[in-house]
Amino acid sequence: MCRARGCYSLSNMSTNEVMARLGAAVSALGDVDVSAWSEDTLKEQLGELSAALVALDSVLSRVAGEVRARGLRIEEPVSA
Repeated sequence: MCRARGCYSLSNMSTNEVMARLGAAVSALGDVDVSAWSEDTLKEQLGELSAALVALDSVLSRVAGEVRARGLRIEEPVSA
């Protein structure tokens, strides 16, 4: 995966590091509230937002597919 700061591979990271990064990503995405954005801001950011959402969907689908390919199920956690 490549970003402005360079390329890296999660496969070179420990499982704990990967899970921590995934948790941080979920937390960051949880903080996104486009309903609070003005129409002008949303229209200005729509191209970037769309590209990010499509890329995210692609990556999530790939990871989920890899889990399923190993015969495992992805289940929604049960609420306490």
